[in-house]
Amino acid sequence: MTLSRLGVGPANREHPTIRLSSLRAAAFPLVCAASLAVVGILDIHQHQPLRWSIVVAAGVLALWSAVLFASARRSGRILIVEIVARRQHYLQACAQGSVLLYWGWYWREVYHSIDLIVAQLLFAYGFDMLLAWSRRDTCTLGFGPFPVVFSINLFLWFKPDWFYFQFLMVATGFAAKDLIRWEKDGRHAHIFNPSSFPLAIFSIALILTGTSDLTWGQNIASTQFYPPHMYAMLFLVALPGQFFFGVTSMTLSAVAATYVFGLLYFAVTGVYFFYDSYIPIAVFLGMHLLFTDPSTAPGTELGRVIFGALYGLSTVALYALLGRAGLPTFYDKLLQVPALNLSIKLIDRAARSTFLRALDPAAFGRLLAPRRRHLAYIAIWTIVFAGMSAVGGVGDDHPGQWLPFWREACEANRQRACSYLGSVEAGFCARGSGWACNELGIMQAQREADYAGSAKSIRRGCALGFSLACVNGDAIDVDGAVKSAPPTLEDLPIVLRGSKGPIVNQSPSALYALACRQGWPNTCGQSKDYGVTPP
Repeated sequence: MTLSRLGVGPANREHPTIRLSSLRAAAFPLVCAASLAVVGILDIHQHQPLRWSIVVAAGVLALWSAVLFASARRSGRILIVEIVARRQHYLQACAQGSVLLYWGWYWREVYHSIDLIVAQLLFAYGFDMLLAWSRRDTCTLGFGPFPVVFSINLFLWFKPDWFYFQFLMVATGFAAKDLIRWEKDGRHAHIFNPSSFPLAIFSIALILTGTSDLTWGQNIASTQFYPPHMYAMLFLVALPGQFFFGVTSMTLSAVAATYVFGLLYFAVTGVYFFYDSYIPIAVFLGMHLLFTDPSTAPGTELGRVIFGALYGLSTVALYALLGRAGLPTFYDKLLQVPALNLSIKLIDRAARSTFLRALDPAAFGRLLAPRRRHLAYIAIWTIVFAGMSAVGGVGDDHPGQWLPFWREACEANRQRACSYLGSVEAGFCARGSGWACNELGIMQAQREADYAGSAKSIRRGCALGFSLACVNGDAIDVDGAVKSAPPTLEDLPIVLRGSKGPIVNQSPSALYALACRQGWPNTCGQSKDYGVTPP
């Protein structure tokens, strides 16, 4: 059978192409729509609004297909599919997919939502094809939807009742990529990162409407730290992309700027800016797999360094602004990327200026081939990351996770320490620690003069089985005197977890050893005197 009968384009084209009649072309998006409808009809979550969100998304694709291909058939258009497997797309998808799989092992909600990620991918392929064919005769078929959908799902999910917004986010990303373009370095290119643009737009909408609770955004940001050695995992999965696309300098400068700020903040205040880390894991993820799209970044090496530093410092600024305004801080890594994308020409112009040209790191590597230069930057980044890991700048054991640090900081009246300690104790109280409820009640009485709230917290501690809370509950009604005591063995799995996932199946000796490492008083080698004597 000849190539012409198959409809495959000439062999000398850069990418293989398939020429299709309108009827045959309709099969591609219609298969996506039908598969999406099947996912919705099966609906393993058994949630009616979610099912309708998926089925309606499938219906939109089917209706758009019918209208488009009826028009194409009347006009006799020949529609073309260009098959392009870009390395940038499949390497990014592999890195993001690895993060999703590893994270999901420790927060199973990710695995429970695999069908929803598949649904978004089907919608993305159908929407991308239909948008392209609505504007021109050629669409591209490759791995492009994977990094867009994976990236969106690494940072923001809508809850089942509102899941149709998830499809709107995907559609917004592809529409922005196709419709909002400019001339960059002599070629026509999209301005905005197609995953960060919808994340920013929808984040702004959620903030303005006060509806952040429609999403799992806060859960996502906190649970991504559950897996052990998550910083090292992100460092490793990003290396292939850094080698092939030369984006190491962006990640390195973003991390370095944020870390240096954190060190200076701690030196001045005695507490940590981000509370439980120098760089939160979700921000670290954004520094590796969100803003580093080479297509929407500066072209000069110095420009990329500036771009990365601006991302890191803008994250710091947004975290402070959002926190001061009483808004969710998990948006700190999402809001600024479109503005940074818009600034890349200005950044490149500044990087090429006489004043800054002498600082261009590319000047030191011009004698090296591009891949060798990329390896040199990766080597520098590896040394920096190893050094930060060695001194506790990144990793699982940051002191800001542990209550002893914040108890000492609160007693010393350091900035923000007591308010943060109270929020952590409230969280542990809600998870079932009677000791944490008692400590929260003491703080509410002694530091906040909130006697009604104190009585409520202490009585909850009593109900959870912390015996001293029962004594305090009687005392607070009589003379207001309340007492503190160490956590019991039953409290330790809750209060020792820090920002990590739940502690399960640990022996008493292991719990007391962990308490010792975290700095709890009278726990090192003295477990029998600490709370309940281990059996």
